[in-house]
Amino acid sequence: MAVKIVRQPKKIALIGAPSSAAAFSLGSEKAPAALRAAGLVERLQAAGYEVIDHGDCAPRLFADDEEHRRARNLSEIVAGLNDLKLRAELAVKSGTLVLVLGGDCAQVIGLLAAARRYHHHLNLLWFDRDADLNTPASTPSGRIDGMVVAHILGKGAPELVRFWGEPPLVREPDVTLFGLERLDPPEQEFLAKSPMRHNYARDIQFKGGARGAQDALSHMHADAHEFVLHLDTDVIAQEDFPPVNVPGSGGLRFEDVRLALVEFAKHKNLLGLDVAQYNPDKDPDGTGAKKLVDLLEEILAARLQALEAPAPEPSGGATEVSSSGSTS
Repeated sequence: MAVKIVRQPKKIALIGAPSSAAAFSLGSEKAPAALRAAGLVERLQAAGYEVIDHGDCAPRLFADDEEHRRARNLSEIVAGLNDLKLRAELAVKSGTLVLVLGGDCAQVIGLLAAARRYHHHLNLLWFDRDADLNTPASTPSGRIDGMVVAHILGKGAPELVRFWGEPPLVREPDVTLFGLERLDPPEQEFLAKSPMRHNYARDIQFKGGARGAQDALSHMHADAHEFVLHLDTDVIAQEDFPPVNVPGSGGLRFEDVRLALVEFAKHKNLLGLDVAQYNPDKDPDGTGAKKLVDLLEEILAARLQALEAPAPEPSGGATEVSSSGSTS
């Protein structure tokens, strides 16, 4: 039976997913608490939102897990995803925008699985400098954070591939990679044969963040289908945002990331977003937390302003969405 969901544009459902189990080091499990302490809830309320706080899932911690070198910490990761999925399902069903304060990138699987319960056709916008298309057969590290997109597409460890009962969780043509810069050879081979759309950081910088985001939304047919946005903060150039798990040279300028996120956040078909890879252990004075809270407040305030503006056509404004979805 189709479940009708009435959008609640002035409400945000907040969920903490304090996990570093899929990551490359400890620290990112502290991100939800650090962002709350930096005033995120109060800032969103001041921007005009009613924040429904679903609390934090149980922490899941990084470990070397030498017994499972090809896919480390799987049991902890799956346990965390089950916890997140239950909370996110309630949030998605309520029609609120879902904001997941993640640690590692794998947490987006829980958000996507929750959204898929009510939306059969779902797009994923992967804002990250890494494609995360490795599998246990190709991984150089065994860390699931380098394999998340592959598992979303139904390729990899059975425990994660089957987390959603009918893989893939998202189809390849419905995934857009945005901000790419680092690719392992197996990932390059995968992309060469895949219908996934992908946007390189250098091209986004050439166009500018806003134009790059607008083009990506157009190419992924965002007006026709709901989508989830994943933000890995290491997409930002290290000099602009250093406290991340896997820093590196290059990356997008903070201004381009900000402009792109404003465009993504303003779109009416955005169902939820997760923020990953901020590491408070590398941010002793809290500067990174403040910068990230400022960014989230700005883009979500822009969303509220856009959704409350007079609709240019009859289809604008609050909508009812059937879980039956639509097909391209």
